Amino acid sequence: MHYEFGRASRIGNRDSNQDRMAALEGDGGTVLVLADGMGGQSGGALAAQTVVDFVSNEFSRLRFPVPYPQNCLTRMLHKAHQAVLAAGMQQDPPVLPGTTAVVCLVQERKAWWAHVGDSRLYLFRNGLPLYRTRDHSYVEQLYQAGRISLDMRQGHPMRNYVTQCLGLRTDQPQITLSNETTLEAGDVLLLCSDGLWEPLDDAHMGAVLAEGRLGRAIDTLAERAEEAAYPHSDNISALAMRIVSLNAKPGEKRAEAANKRAAAPASDDPLANAIEEIERAVEQYKHEMDD
Repeated sequence: MHYEFGRASRIGNRDSNQDRMAALEGDGGTVLVLADGMGGQSGGALAAQTVVDFVSNEFSRLRFPVPYPQNCLTRMLHKAHQAVLAAGMQQDPPVLPGTTAVVCLVQERKAWWAHVGDSRLYLFRNGLPLYRTRDHSYVEQLYQAGRISLDMRQGHPMRNYVTQCLGLRTDQPQITLSNETTLEAGDVLLLCSDGLWEPLDDAHMGAVLAEGRLGRAIDTLAERAEEAAYPHSDNISALAMRIVSLNAKPGEKRAEAANKRAAAPASDDPLANAIEEIERAVEQYKHEMDD
């Protein structure tokens, strides 16, 4: 696929920026990650940076196409959770940092994503929000249960109270996974912290993203979110990927050809084929067995 990125991060009306993000590219696949450190907790920036660093390290070990994307994302976030706790224990004095996180894996014209907390992923198509993650938050639970209206949700005094996060607690967080989603040319995947989505409505974001270059659109959204929330603007971060064309790049063509060769049976002997398949699986997950 041919694609373009857009990203923006603003401090807002805060003393520091505790949001972190990264776009990781490889032959045959891309991973997007965004984390929003919990500002009310000690070490929010540490937690967010630890998640992005951990996902980046895991990405370097992946071999595309990843055979079980949902399992991969689940393991990645569970292990990132442990990495955040470990980073907190290494501080003097020790702390229990926390962060939200959203991760998206794109390969073979398809996308999968996973999230914890209230950082969101949107999939916009033709300017319309086709998909949006459901926040792990107290207010979202009230809204989904029909106990408050949309207007009440947007101004609720506990709207920033998340029910799931990475770090902070020793028990494993609840991770929400998407289904496999086939992408189309023009689609925009947007990962963002609550500082972006809370002051803006989905329709407005879609309309801006549908105009011109993606980088400029993301800058515009970040600026408008900051202005709308002034003087109480949170950190604002957004990372977006637009599918410009579904045609494969040269590197992707080489990767696809190599994968087809690897998937092809080496012989007509079922036992030999089974052994070869096991060896490929061992090589794929060798780093996890070593950990």
